[in-house]
Amino acid sequence: MLLCQISDLHVTAGRALAHGVVDTAACLERCVQCIVRLDPLPDVVIATGDLVDTPDARSYGLLRELLAPLPLPVFLLPGNHDERQALRAAFPDHRYLPCEDGFLQYAIDEYPVRLLALDTVIPGEPGGALCAQRLHWLEQRLLESESPTVIALHHPPFETGIDHMDRMALGDPSGLAQIVHRFPQVQRVVCGHLHRPIQALFGGTLASVCPSTAHQVLLDLKPASKARLVLEPSAFQLHLWNGRTLVTHTAYTGRYDGPYPFHD
Repeated sequence: MLLCQISDLHVTAGRALAHGVVDTAACLERCVQCIVRLDPLPDVVIATGDLVDTPDARSYGLLRELLAPLPLPVFLLPGNHDERQALRAAFPDHRYLPCEDGFLQYAIDEYPVRLLALDTVIPGEPGGALCAQRLHWLEQRLLESESPTVIALHHPPFETGIDHMDRMALGDPSGLAQIVHRFPQVQRVVCGHLHRPIQALFGGTLASVCPSTAHQVLLDLKPASKARLVLEPSAFQLHLWNGRTLVTHTAYTGRYDGPYPFHD
């Protein structure tokens, strides 16, 4: 199975430049084109939050247009820039999204690797949380099956050393860590939010952060670092289940020379 992860799309209404700098719509278009050209084509795509920059109907409408060329199932997860009801309203045909008011959490069971999506949103706040209700839901889903499983959420459950991002992290990830540690079928915890490819051990497995399809966050490990973006290459990730383990690759969407054949 090949799982494609995209994250932090930050689509803006009317294709306005995010932060006055980044054409996030064009970035997503290039990303979608790259995914469509992949051989083999992924089985599914999951988008791990911050789908739009401002959660209004026009932004979500443009997001829908930009994702439409993908010829494979796309699963959406909210981030701190998203709003649950607006996301539901824009994608009424996405039946996996819970229809009732509440958290957008769901399980996808139709593939060799099970996908469990967690909603970490705190409305109006940049940081995230997993309350007792959300953690109980996860525990119950993990008790249902021992199939290899990927847990997806927006806010990473570990500190990175990028100070300004750590101040808007997932609050108290210990409950999640305890649950993950109990279930060895969890192959990966995949996240977004940080706009960089970052990995850390977590709960006895690997937590992996996908870079943004648009701009990246500047790598600045000084204490009290300030929020700054950088136009490093946009990227997405491919998680390959080979029947034994999950292997993660980062794929860049910009243009570059090659490929060239190797010569002895």
